[in-house]
Parts: sequence; structure tokens; C-alpha cells
Amino acid sequence: MKTEKPYAFRERLLAVHRPGLRDINRHADKHEFEVKNGASINILGKTGEVCKTAVQDLIDFMRISMGVYCRMAENEPQGTVTVALAETAGKDLGTAAGYKGFMLEADEAGIGIYGYDERGIALGIYYLEFLMSCERAPLLGIGSVRKKPTLSPRMVHSGYGLDEYPDAYLSRIAHEGRDAILVFTKDVNETPGGYLDFNDLIRRAARYGLDVYAYSYLHSDMSPEAPEAEAYYDHTYGRLFRECPGLKGVTLVGESNEFPSRDPHAAKGKYYETAVDGIPSDKPSSGWYPCEDYPIWLAVLKKVIRRYNPEADIVFWTYNWGSAPEEARLKLIESLPTDISLQATFEMYEPRIYGQTMGICADYTLAFEGPGAYFKSEAEAAKKRGIRLYSMTNTGGLTWDFGVIPYEPMPQQWIRRCEAMRKAQEDWGLCGVMESHHYGFTPSFVSQLTNLAFLEPFEDPEALLVKILKNEFGTANYTAVDCALRSWSEAIRYYTPSNIDQYGAFRVGPSYPFNLSDSVNIPSDERAMFGNVIVAPIYDNGASPANAPLTLRIYEELTFLQTMLRCIREGLTALEDAPEQNEETERLYNLGRFMEHSVITGIHAKQFHVLKCRLYNAKNSESFANVLNEIEALLCSETENVEATIPLVNRDSRLGWEPSMLYMTDEWHLRWKIRQLRYVLDSDLAHYRTSLSHMQNQ
Repeated sequence: MKTEKPYAFRERLLAVHRPGLRDINRHADKHEFEVKNGASINILGKTGEVCKTAVQDLIDFMRISMGVYCRMAENEPQGTVTVALAETAGKDLGTAAGYKGFMLEADEAGIGIYGYDERGIALGIYYLEFLMSCERAPLLGIGSVRKKPTLSPRMVHSGYGLDEYPDAYLSRIAHEGRDAILVFTKDVNETPGGYLDFNDLIRRAARYGLDVYAYSYLHSDMSPEAPEAEAYYDHTYGRLFRECPGLKGVTLVGESNEFPSRDPHAAKGKYYETAVDGIPSDKPSSGWYPCEDYPIWLAVLKKVIRRYNPEADIVFWTYNWGSAPEEARLKLIESLPTDISLQATFEMYEPRIYGQTMGICADYTLAFEGPGAYFKSEAEAAKKRGIRLYSMTNTGGLTWDFGVIPYEPMPQQWIRRCEAMRKAQEDWGLCGVMESHHYGFTPSFVSQLTNLAFLEPFEDPEALLVKILKNEFGTANYTAVDCALRSWSEAIRYYTPSNIDQYGAFRVGPSYPFNLSDSVNIPSDERAMFGNVIVAPIYDNGASPANAPLTLRIYEELTFLQTMLRCIREGLTALEDAPEQNEETERLYNLGRFMEHSVITGIHAKQFHVLKCRLYNAKNSESFANVLNEIEALLCSETENVEATIPLVNRDSRLGWEPSMLYMTDEWHLRWKIRQLRYVLDSDLAHYRTSLSHMQNQ
């Protein structure tokens, strides 16, 4: 792999089709139809922009990936490939009749692509491209295939840049089966990054069959029971939907939308202003508690939003109060309106057993496939009330287990999550998902898998994975890649999803600072939405009644992470045996190496915390001196770990970057980490040794 300049990964995100896939020795047999040069792709009937955009995409795919030149036609008597709405063509979609349903049909004369709607036509085209890519030839088997997605919406944030959606990237999102994008919204045409023409984005996204949801950062500084509340919220939420009538809906989450609540269980003020005389409140703010007046707040929002868009999807997300008493959470759901969507996170707040101790899944994690008890309880309540059920599942391919990688290459664990989600569809009517947050959506073999896993009739996900991996990495490399990914799928099950891990060493990987006497945080770009605000530079106890005390838990967690590291290294060894190394296998190996060094930093951070505790509780000068020596050895080992990470991030500009933090683990930040470690070695440890020497000389 060559060295990449910053943001070079965006070129890959904008490459919709892979060039030169065609195997020139592969041609149609008597059971297949082959598309050849000069073929026409004929659109029957009256169609709109979604259909024409998808047909042009198919023409581009044929040229770029298959070396076959085709032309678009409309309503010609006969075409090599016929594209139409099923109703127009008189085709029976059977069980595929429904939103985005499609049928592919091939006989000796040609191929037909028929959709229940235009989005179905587009999805059928993308599915045909996938099949042809797997075959390495522009072929389709004689017969018919009917498919229909079982989830909608499938919402993602941008992985190109925070709220940045170039057309080619929108196309990539659509190819991966997603049908909605999210935009952080502070006001009409205003995001945390500044001005964005919402209506232009809505128009452009619509061409690819994508809806746009506002992820609300709008102020809610007035009680919904105040006399002027309706006018206040009409000027915020109402105005948003009046000025942007094409918005599909809005996502509401407690921490971003807390309001002045009268619930006696909630503190007054927002979460960052509840302290009195510097003493924190013993109550959570309204953003972190299922307050009894949320239904009143929702009623006001519903009224002002649906005044301008009667079909707006109002998504009420319970992310922030999964740790609240179940009785309070379910009481709130029992009083919610039934014409909104309830979104519950799939795996959070679930207890995790570490040997003889316990912790909880503090935030999004793949370590536990789900569903958690929190999700189950709310899903059951939603079903009982008849409320549409969504979930945050992170099935775009990334959770908060690693903060600055593009996706988690652990397909067997993703399969377990998909199977659990399908069970949730059956049991509680799960119908829509959010699949990424501010870390964004990066298309990968994982997102292909989680897309195809929810096309009905369902296929065995392991069989799908075989096709995907052979297509992505080459048939000759399949065995080595599969072996590596199975090891990594086992590795993630030993991850420790505590707050201090997810907001600490694993948030930024090897650039995470190790502080002894000073609290130094990693520098961040002032243009970033969050930057280092979501990095905790001090490894603390994270006291919580849901966790065992850290002093009891940390040793078991270390054992888990050491097992995780062993599994990652086993996967790396397997990848080294890939017989036909190519760019895809090399990039996967590079990602695996970065994960390896991130886990090492995670282990070192825990060991460093233990050593600091021993240092501060040393009973004599000899013990104190011995611990200083151990700290020095650990910091030297971490320095080597950081140095070994530098070539990895230089080969892949996506490593070390995250849309809301920007670059946090590029070469500059890694070299900053080395300087920070050197400071601790040369200053903090030297001061302690000088102090110890003075004491011993008295």
C-alpha cells in the first residue's frame, strides 16, 4: 500500500463501481443470458428520476466494471434489458409486492427488471450489479428472482464528512440498500458545521431514492405547557418543516432536546448546568430521564410539524434513559401517542460478566449482539400500544468499540446481530433502524452483508458472506480471509464496553494520552463538532451502581482484552497466508494491525491505571521506586506501540479520522502522543525520583 494524503479515502467513497471486474474467459452457458456490447436498456412506461438515475448507473456499471457498452432507450419495442414498474409490465411480484420490492427475470431473449415502485427498480438494478460482480461477467441465470426489503427506514449519517453528501456518495448509500440519511439540524439550513442548503440535499438525495431526516439539535427551552409554547415551537420545528417540506421526518433524542420539565425526578436545567454551588445534583436532567411531560412536549411538536407535513415521521429515541427504572420507562411509553415511531437502542445497558465481576454495555457495542433487556422491555410495550418500532442497531458496520476506524470487520458477530434483529421483527414488529451515528457510514463488505440479510425471502447469511468475501477479496483469498474474520469475530466478544474504554483508549486508539500528574487531552481541530470533547483523558473509576467497582473489575477486563488481542493476532497470521495479495486484502490487513495496536493501548491504559493506584498507595520508598520503574517500562512499551502505528495510518487516510472529531490519530497526533509520553518520562517520573532521592538522603 502506498502512503495516502489526508482525506484521500474520500476518493474511494466516491468510486461507485469497481473497474475491470470482467473475467474475459467467463461467458454465458445455455442456462444464462449475457449482456453484450451495444445492448439497449429499455425503460417501459412513464417513470421518474429515480428510475432513470438507476438505469444510468447500470450503464456506468456495465462500462466500468464489465467493459460492456450499453445505451438507454425509452419505450422501444424490444430491449436487451427491460426496466419497468411491475404494474406497467403486467408482472406479478408475488411476495415481493410492496415498498422497494423487485423481480429480476431472464430468458433467452433478455433480462427484465421490474419494481413495485421506482425505488424497487433501483434496488433491483443494484442487486443485478451485485450478482454480475460475483460472477465477474455480465450474466444472469435463466429464471426469476423476487426480493423485498423488510426494514424501512434505514437511516445513516455521512461518513464522507459531517453532514456532507456528494452525489456519488449518495449513490453508494443507495447501492447498500439504505433509504434515508440524517442531517444534524440546529435551524433551517444550519448544521453544526454551518450553512447547508437542506432543500438542495433533499432534491439530490431523492434522485437516489433516499429520504432525509433531521437529527434535531433544535432548542427546546420552553415548557410545553407554557401559554406561548405552540408559537415558540412553531418558530423552530414548525418553521423547519414549512421551509423544508421534503423532509421525511425528525429524530428526537433526550440529550439534544431536553426541555424544562416539571417531573420531580428530573433536575432543573440542562445536563451541564444542574450543579448548585458547584455540587452536582443527585437527579438527572430531563434529557436523561423519561419525564412524565414528554408526551405533552411531543403533542406540541406533532401539532406544529404536521401542520406543514401531515406525513412527517416523528422518531422518539429513548437512548438516554435505558438506565432509568423500568417502571418509569414503560409508564412513559404507555402515555405516548401511537402515531409516532419509538426508537430503542438494541444492545445498550446490558450486563456483561467478566469472570467473577460484572459491567454493563455503556454505549453502542458489538461485543454483545443483543437484544438487551432494555430494548426488549420497550419493544414489548410498543407492540402492546401499537406504536411503530425502530432501533439503533449500528448495522452500517461500526459501533463505539473503536472510534477511528471505518467499520468493524467481524462478520459472524454482525450475523448474530442480524439474526437477533430478524427475531425482533417477528416478535415485536421491528420495522426501521438507525444504522450509524456521527461516526458515519462507510460502505464495506459488512454493510453489504447487513443489507442483503434483510431482503426477503431471506438467505442463509453465512452463504451470503461467502459470495461477498469472494467478490470483495478474490476467490483464491477466501479461505485466508474467512479464517481471519472468524478470529476477529471471536475477538470482539472479549471487548470491554465500559464508558472509560469507549470514551478513552478505544475512542482514539494509540494517540490516547497517558496522564500521571497533569491532565492533558489530545489536541483536536477547532473546526470539529466534538473534537476531544468526547475523549476522557483520565482513566477514572466510572462509579455506577450497574458496574462492579473498577478496582475489582479491571483485572478481569485485562484478561478479556488480552484474549481479544490474541484473537486479533491469530486473524493477522491467517491473512498473511492469502495467496494472491491485492489492495483489498492489504487494506484489511492494515485495518487489523491498527485494531491490534488500539487494543494494546487499551491494555496499557488499564495497566497504567493500576500502576498509578499502586504508586499513590505505596507504603515505603522501595515499593514507590519499584512502581516508578514499572511505569517507565510500560510507557516505553507504549511508545513502541505508537511508533508502529504511524505507517498504518499513513497507508490508509481513513484510519485515525472520524467525522465529528476529524483527525485524531494521524501521524501528527501519534507523534504528539510520543512527545506526551516523553514528557511523563522526563518530567513526572523524574520529579518523583528526585523527591524520593531527597527523602532517602535526609
